[in-house]
Amino acid sequence: MTALDLLIKRQRDKSLLRLLENVRDRVKGGELLSDAFAAQQVFPKMYTTTLMAGEKSGSMEEVLSRYISYQRMVQTFRKKLLVSLVYPALLVSVVTIMLAFLITYVVPKFADLFDNMGAQLPAITVVMLAIGLHAQKYGWIVLLVLAVAVFAAWRWKQSDRGAAAIDKVMLALPLIGEIRLKYQVANFSRILATLLQGGLPLVPAMETAGASMSSRQMLNGIVTAAARVREGQALAKSLEDQKLFPDLAVEMLEVGESTGALPAMLSSVAEFYEEDVQTALGAAMALIEPLILIVMAVVVGGILISLYMPIFTLGAGVH
Repeated sequence: MTALDLLIKRQRDKSLLRLLENVRDRVKGGELLSDAFAAQQVFPKMYTTTLMAGEKSGSMEEVLSRYISYQRMVQTFRKKLLVSLVYPALLVSVVTIMLAFLITYVVPKFADLFDNMGAQLPAITVVMLAIGLHAQKYGWIVLLVLAVAVFAAWRWKQSDRGAAAIDKVMLALPLIGEIRLKYQVANFSRILATLLQGGLPLVPAMETAGASMSSRQMLNGIVTAAARVREGQALAKSLEDQKLFPDLAVEMLEVGESTGALPAMLSSVAEFYEEDVQTALGAAMALIEPLILIVMAVVVGGILISLYMPIFTLGAGVH
């Protein structure tokens, strides 16, 4: 019984079972294992490329062990990032719900109260009541327009032009753009190191690593760099010409190329920028969280002041 047969026998997921059976049938028909997995069109390109490298080098077990180690490191890194984003996301959600409740429910109640009192209202109160009444009346239209806008933006992002434009804006943001760029550099370096250690040539490894980038600018830059490497240019120089990679990363890769230890240096670049991303993200969250609280306090305080100001004025007039 082959390893693939044993894997099929122990598989409980029906959809994955069908895919593995199809792979087995293709392999028995004479196809390479990497081609059989690639034909399913559901497995990551990096995985099928890793299999191809293992087939060519004759060290499938070692190559797959490196791939598993890579996946473990990536998943650990992503979990740390997600955990650091949970509290700010929860805070923003609570603030949004609370403001929606105040504007669409509480403010209209005060409008009814002031109508019954027939009091002269300050300008700030009149403005707030108008916002609340219009939000209550036309809120569903605003939500519909926002939903359509989000859907249109999502569809536009699927196109090359839209993805490039959105990615350009994201990378240009003061703090978020730098964190996103460093994350992409760390991800690219980690993937490229894993593929090179598996025995894959540099150009195919760059193309595979580039295809795994979520940043369209990084993807286009790496594809261009891979073409220049194919023409004989050094990796560090080709990446430097794209003006995307930080100078420190380029210098480290140049050292790795000159000493013949490029995979090890790529791993060092990945580790450095992964740690840098976590530190920068922690600092950003430490800045954003109090900023959200301050904005919430100012907005909620402004709403309450505008609503209670006429009551205080009437109370002072009674005396």
